[in-house]
Amino acid sequence: MKKLLMSGNEAIARGVYEAGVRFASAYPGTPSTEIMEEYAKYDGVYAEWAPNEKVAVEVAIGAALGGARALAVMKHVGVNVAADPIFTVSYTGIEGALVIISADDPSMHSSQNEQDNRNYAKFAKIPMLEPADPQEAKEYVKLAFEISEQFDTPVFFRSTTRVSHSKSVVMLSDPLAPRDKNTLTRNAGKYVMVPVNARVRRVEVEKRQQALKEFAETFPENKMEINNPEVGIITAGMPYNYARDVFPEFSYLKLGMVYPLPEKLIREFASKVKKIYVVEELDPYLEEQIKAMGIVVTGKDIFPYTNEFDPGIIKNAINGNMDTSLSPYTDPLAPRPPNLCPGCPHRGLFYALKKSKAYVHGDIGCYTLSYLKPLEGLHSCICMGASIGMAHGMSKALGEKGKGKVVGVIGDSTFLHSGITPLLNMVYNNSDALIIILDNSTTAMTGMQEHPATGYTLLGKESKIVDLKVLVSALGVENINVIDPNNIHEARVAIKEALAFGGPSVIIAQKPCVLFKRANIKPQPSLRVDPDKCEGCKACLDLNCPPISWKKGITKEGSKRKGISFIDETICNGCGLCAQVCKFGAIG
Repeated sequence: MKKLLMSGNEAIARGVYEAGVRFASAYPGTPSTEIMEEYAKYDGVYAEWAPNEKVAVEVAIGAALGGARALAVMKHVGVNVAADPIFTVSYTGIEGALVIISADDPSMHSSQNEQDNRNYAKFAKIPMLEPADPQEAKEYVKLAFEISEQFDTPVFFRSTTRVSHSKSVVMLSDPLAPRDKNTLTRNAGKYVMVPVNARVRRVEVEKRQQALKEFAETFPENKMEINNPEVGIITAGMPYNYARDVFPEFSYLKLGMVYPLPEKLIREFASKVKKIYVVEELDPYLEEQIKAMGIVVTGKDIFPYTNEFDPGIIKNAINGNMDTSLSPYTDPLAPRPPNLCPGCPHRGLFYALKKSKAYVHGDIGCYTLSYLKPLEGLHSCICMGASIGMAHGMSKALGEKGKGKVVGVIGDSTFLHSGITPLLNMVYNNSDALIIILDNSTTAMTGMQEHPATGYTLLGKESKIVDLKVLVSALGVENINVIDPNNIHEARVAIKEALAFGGPSVIIAQKPCVLFKRANIKPQPSLRVDPDKCEGCKACLDLNCPPISWKKGITKEGSKRKGISFIDETICNGCGLCAQVCKFGAIG
């Protein structure tokens, strides 16, 4: 058996391939993105980026109803988008197999919330597996497809950021041949969820639940380790590794299936140890169910509800030290605030927006970083696609007071994900807000993935390109302007005119991401500051461009300046924004 050093995401992709799965659909989102990118590299597979997670799940359901082993992948908040079909496919079951991967993000490394998607498994009555390391990730996802076929059910597979992105040695197995039935089974009573059929299927779900509970009792990945009979820990996923690291002498019940729980096994474990701790990140999901069994355990009364755990947190909590600081290091690292890249096409647009003094509803993408000082370009950000609906709602609520003052910004990928419908709503309900689509020709924040407006699929094949201007026009928007966001004057004029229009307006700020290789952007000469011309006004610092810094104490005779701007030519790519805002011609 071959061994490779693999991340959890790489291992998941390998496990899916080893399981004979040749069909997958997803929407990119950290920490899940690499699963699909790695899976797409295997020979003979079909893999696609869907416009959003709901579509990805519906596509996978269709494949599963055709007898395929199918996969849908998303980050935790994507399950919110996909919840509608997920809850109903729990009733119908499938012909082939269906696994839905939810990559959760404790500590919100790249997310707007910290929801615990184990709750979705219980809510939707769908079994869920959760691995603790890359090797388990590879094996568990194969087991997930077996369970799906055995019990005629979709299966949740939950990873977390630490499992997804950490690396360890993984033992590979030979892949199975494609495990697709390739059937076209017509069974309207099972798959057409009108009330009369849904009531029957609802009963079947409960029968399946009972069978899964019995299965959980003997599921081999629910493992009991009896060491010290005085203290035991019930846990799952990455926290198991943390706890074992600091308390190797304790007894453990490590759960590989976190829904449904093996009640008999939990009771057996409780009978063999005197004191039980439940170690789990985020919600008291296991704790509440175990306490409902009448078993006394200690959980969230000593462990934090928020953020990732680490060995120090677990050790401190169990030893009664409520100072649950993560790091043993006394000297903190120098702060490194996030920032838009040098030459980012969003920077000039948000500089111009700030000058407009409008209220700006933001969305999910690189451009969310523009809320930071000194750009301060956003005033709200909730979820994918929300900026358009929120801008419309605010403009309606404010009435005349809001005219010419409300803006929503959204990226090209996010617009196609969930911005089309709210823009249609704006037109239909005669909104008075401006929407700016920040079109940088890729899904930049998650690593330059394709989408329907890039002209390429995940597998690298050329495809039709959605023309955003034509699409927006088809939705009924009459006032549309396509601009170059690196031209600050053009951006300011376009924003001013659109805000004064009196009706729904759209600006498409079109410029490829500077890191996007296929855009074939020709590098421009780096800029520099002429110290004899710089008056120290700091206007260029308002762009918050990484190459630009401030040098104190450099004065000039006859000038009030107390320092000058400085451009690091090693990271400047010559976008020219700073030269545009300099009133003294000092940059060139």
